[in-house]
Amino acid sequence: MPNDTPNLKLPYLIAAQAQKHVTHNEAIRNLDAIVQLSALDRSLVSAPASPANGDRYIVAPAATGDWLAKDGQIAAFQDNVWSFYPPQVGWLCWVANELKLLAFDGTTWNVISSSISGGLTNTLNTSTRSATTVFELREEELILSGPSTDSTILIPDRAIVFAITTRTTQAITGAASYDCGIAGDISKYGGALGAAAGSTNSGVTGPTAFYADTPVRLTANGADFTGGKVRLTLHFMLCTIPTS
Repeated sequence: MPNDTPNLKLPYLIAAQAQKHVTHNEAIRNLDAIVQLSALDRSLVSAPASPANGDRYIVAPAATGDWLAKDGQIAAFQDNVWSFYPPQVGWLCWVANELKLLAFDGTTWNVISSSISGGLTNTLNTSTRSATTVFELREEELILSGPSTDSTILIPDRAIVFAITTRTTQAITGAASYDCGIAGDISKYGGALGAAAGSTNSGVTGPTAFYADTPVRLTANGADFTGGKVRLTLHFMLCTIPTS
């Protein structure tokens, strides 16, 4: 009988083994590191200075120091030391600082999806160093008030925007209609849009690059907003840089 399991390499308890609790605890420790796998970051080439117990990372290529020669492995800080877990084909890992789900193909961790500010990502392509071309959606329902209301979700820096779509989910009061755009171009994605519940607009434009995080602005026409809600969706592309 082998000493450990074939997939997760969990140690077996052996008949007549002394101190069985040591082997059992090792297996529990391994499970704690790799089940429901979530890493804080995948771009670090050396261990962080002050990790918390239980922190996990995907080691970036060309790692150094305590992580030397552990490229692509899961580094888990457990009981004040680093433990390393080589991934197997098909492992999934959520990367918390990027809000992205990755899959391991035997060589590389590849982005397969993400969830950002209530939206979704469709990854079109991923390079060997994890540069990606992705289409993303971000969505928010705005409660309208005053002369204008800005979104809390942002068009990201370096995004290429194709459209902003809207739906009036609760009838707008005060204003006769509204414009959808950004500061300095308030009707860029639609002008004199409907105040009645159920009114919609697909504000399609030529691809527009943004070079700073930018809110969407809904501007009241005729009078200030005194009520109403509008759901807006950002449709854009991002080209992310390689991790190394």
